[in-house]
Amino acid sequence: MPREPIPTWCFALVVVRKGEQFLLIQESKYGEPWYLPGGRTEAGESFVEAAIRETREEAGIPIRVVGILRIEHSPTPAGARVRVIFLAEPTDDTPLKAEPDDESLGAQWVRLDELPRYPLRDPDVAEMFAYVAGGGPVYPIDLLQPEGTPFRVG
Repeated sequence: MPREPIPTWCFALVVVRKGEQFLLIQESKYGEPWYLPGGRTEAGESFVEAAIRETREEAGIPIRVVGILRIEHSPTPAGARVRVIFLAEPTDDTPLKAEPDDESLGAQWVRLDELPRYPLRDPDVAEMFAYVAGGGPVYPIDLLQPEGTPFRVG
């Protein structure tokens, strides 16, 4: 008898750094706290594509994903969640989103010392920013590959 599929939700989160500043978005849900750009991947979309799309939708800026900070897998009896947390940088000087919409209420560049002024959805945001600012390891994007990609040396 075949086993039931395990429901799995996949999310891309993005730590966007510009010099000594990091990007926060003000969410239009969850009580309107500040968080990272990110969200669920859509059907047929890669994690990197989701990271770029979500940042554009929520902050209004184009980014270049430069690496992976962490891949998290959280299984539960009801299913599993996979989060890929990326490091990115803006590709140009496009101004941050100024008009609220369904995606976010706005966006802001902040320094680490300014974070206490922002009610964060989760304290892990401050931890991630400090990790990046402190030179924590960043892993190559090609760590993520579609199934069936050939293994190659060099």
